[in-house]
Parts: sequence; C-alpha cells; structure tokens
Amino acid sequence: MTTAAPPRTQQLSEGELGVALLHIERGDTDAAHTCLVQAVAGGVSTGANASLFHGAPALEFVLSRAGHTCPDVRKAVDRVVAARLVDAHRRQESGTLPHLVEFDLIRGLAGLGALLLARDDASPLLEEVLAYLVSLAQPVHIDGRDLPGWWSAFGPHGEQMDGGHGNNGVAHGIAGPLALLSLAARHGVRVPGHQEAIEVFSRWLDTHACGYWTTHDQLDAPQPPDPAPTRPSWCYGRPGIARVHHLAGLALGDQARRLAAEDTLVRTLTDPICLGRITDASLCHGWAGLVAITRAVAADSPTPQRFTPLIDDLTARLAATVDHLPKPGFMEGRAGAHLALEGTDATGWTRALLIT
Repeated sequence: MTTAAPPRTQQLSEGELGVALLHIERGDTDAAHTCLVQAVAGGVSTGANASLFHGAPALEFVLSRAGHTCPDVRKAVDRVVAARLVDAHRRQESGTLPHLVEFDLIRGLAGLGALLLARDDASPLLEEVLAYLVSLAQPVHIDGRDLPGWWSAFGPHGEQMDGGHGNNGVAHGIAGPLALLSLAARHGVRVPGHQEAIEVFSRWLDTHACGYWTTHDQLDAPQPPDPAPTRPSWCYGRPGIARVHHLAGLALGDQARRLAAEDTLVRTLTDPICLGRITDASLCHGWAGLVAITRAVAADSPTPQRFTPLIDDLTARLAATVDHLPKPGFMEGRAGAHLALEGTDATGWTRALLIT
C-alpha cells in the first residue's frame, strides 16, 4: 500500500476498476484480471482521498464483487474508515460545519459505509459509521441559529457558498446517508436513533428536494421554492431521490411513502419534458441510471408489472445511445451503461449506487 498520488486507473468512477466490474459481471475473469493489474500498477491509495470510488476501498468493492477477499486490502480499508471517523468526530467537537467529502457517497463515510454493508461478515466499523450518520440528524448551532447537521459552507467541488447549503443529492448530499441507513435497516443493522434519523432526513427531502440543494435564503423563506426544472438523474434528480424515499418507506414499513415514491418515479419517467433533459447514456445522469433505478424499484414493489413499460422504453433509449459515450468507465462511461443495459446484478454492482 502507498499513499502517493496514484494514477486514475484505480478510480471506480472512471478508471480500470470500473471497467473490471463489467467484466466480472459478465464472468470474463481474464479481462477483469487485466484491468485489476493495470489499476494497481501504480500503488493503491490509502490516504485522505481514499473512498468507495477511489483507492483501497474501491479495490475492495471490485474484488468482493468477484468473490475475493484480500486481508491486506481489507485491513487498509479499515484504517481508512477509522481515520475518517476520527476526523469527523474531531470536526463535530470543534463546532464547525462539515465538508460534503466527510459524509457523502462518492468521497465520504456514506460510501465507505456502503462498502462495509456489502461485506459478507459484519464489521464493527459499520455501526460506528451508521452512528455518525445518525448524528447528522441533530441540528448544529452556528452564528446564532440552528442549521441541519449536514449543512456545509462548501459546494460539491469545494467552492465557497455564501451562507452555506444543504445538499440534497444521492451522490453528494443527504440522500446518500438516508439510503445507507435505510438499506442497513433492511439488513437488520440498526444503531440508536436510526429510525429517527431516517425520518428526519426523509422529512427534509419531502420539503426541500425540489432542487439540487437548499441555500441559506431558501431556508429562511416562509415556503420552499417551486420545483426547479432539473435533469431526472440518479445523482441529483427526482428518480434518484424517489428511490431513496422508496428505501426509506420500506425500512420504516411506511407504505404511503413507498407508494408515493413509486408514483413520483412513474410520473417523472412518463413526462416527455423531463426525459428531454437527459443528454447521454451514463449511470450518473443518463439513461443507464434511470434503467437501474427503475429495475430496483420494480423489484421491491408489490406491483412490478407497473414498471415494465418504463423499463422497456428506457432500455431502448439506452441501447440507442450507449456507444456514443466517449468515456470507458463506470459512472459516466460505457462500462456502467452496459452494466445497466445488460440488466443483471449477479455481483451486486448496484450497491455502489446505494439503490440496492
């Protein structure tokens, strides 16, 4: 293991690790092995940038999809998670606001928690991660006012945001922790305050998920803003958040929430104006993400046949555009799009998206 800046190949999102997932799902072990060798040729990051989508945790996720466990990689991941928890608790004790990288799915503890939840055996660190995420449901008192515990002064790319913001997305916002808490509950893993946190995050998204994030001014307004005309994507859009609400409803035994989420997904994916905002085939924000989400919702619905026409339509759109993607990788490239197009999840690759 090294902590030097590694090549992009070990990124799950764009590098060889993401391409390896497709080969593993197809059962092509030779091609997967070639990708893995290339991915680790420059070392594997265990530094501050290590996450579900980069470095040792990304490597563990991909290896585990092939049914392999590497003790050295797992130990390195455990050290990464423990260090991130120490940093998060230290930040909380200081009374300052978090950066999104502390808790989000792509770079933070929600993603690391998804990896721990995907392990075949229970990890004590998983409960620590869940307890940290539950703690975000408690408001923080900053500059004379109470703010959500996940409120951040910085945006997804580290940019300063005047007054801060509450990020709503699955990839970088509070929807990611909510998805993980809901999935953990469905797997029988709960910590004190677990249900209450699911309810807090769900209510926030009920009110504020009309846009990618909520600003300081919007938080002070008497009413939330009208829904913005956003792209219907996995990463930030209504379909991704609908699946998160769906998971929360399933975790809470709240059939009204589950049904409302299903209705939102159907309504969104039958709206030609919404669909007209999709511009590529990717998992992150294109047709592949919509196919994967809709299949996941259908699998957990008492009326899966309701989604069959949607899946057929979305799959046709994906098939027509998948090879137009210029990148080869998982999140924004052809590997991820083909995973969704082929429609199988024997390896559990969809766990990286926190939709299953």
